[in-house]
Amino acid sequence: MPVRALILLLFSLSAWSAHAPAITIFTEEWPPITFQRNGIADGMAVEVVREIQARIHDNSPIDVVPWARGYKELLTNPGVMLFTVGRSEAREKQMTLLGPIAVSQTVLLARKGEAAKLLALGAGIYQRPVGAYRGSIFADAASAAGFVEVDLAPTPQLTAQKMLMGRYDMWVEGGFVVSSVLKDIHQPADSVEVVRVLESLELYLAFSRGTPAEEVKRWQDGFAAIKKDGTYKRTYNKWLPRDAAPMEVKLIGLPPGPAR
Repeated sequence: MPVRALILLLFSLSAWSAHAPAITIFTEEWPPITFQRNGIADGMAVEVVREIQARIHDNSPIDVVPWARGYKELLTNPGVMLFTVGRSEAREKQMTLLGPIAVSQTVLLARKGEAAKLLALGAGIYQRPVGAYRGSIFADAASAAGFVEVDLAPTPQLTAQKMLMGRYDMWVEGGFVVSSVLKDIHQPADSVEVVRVLESLELYLAFSRGTPAEEVKRWQDGFAAIKKDGTYKRTYNKWLPRDAAPMEVKLIGLPPGPAR
């Protein structure tokens, strides 16, 4: 190959490398935190991620995919970031967590007018069927609380529909997405009521095993910057005006991987 052609090839490869996405980013349909509007990712957490990307000059696209697919990619491939992911002891051993990006209450819901009847069952409530979406930490929370029959559906919307149709008595979900899920399935916000709060859940950006430590550090620095200058709080309050924005920055779980 002529020297000039070789130089041009090396220059092209260098330029491509400089602009190639450093990480593969996935999120899911979980409004108002993450969702797709006219084919483009949107939501509170999406805005936060894009603010971080602007600070660290990252051009990776955000793909909205079914939760099961995104979670599988996170567990099986290096260089993957999935958001938002609920923190748990088991997940801290599988991934690196950066956050919290939000804090949600995990709520147990019933059809309107049925909460008191269910609570009157006492310990018998744990024998009643509940629903959650497959692979979610809310399904894990139901099992951990002691419910023996947890029905799994592929999306929160289908879970809510099945509960309202009487397929099971209760639905476990993150509190601040309930009204959006009900709106998606054309049901009024007061068609359900809270039976009890199961837990408070911190939500994170999750990086897969083998993601380079320097890449995770870039994201950590960008996240700290938007929390420090008020950008994060303004974004959070825009979408969740009645909730207090968590202002700490934590990096927990599996240590990031070596440089590639």
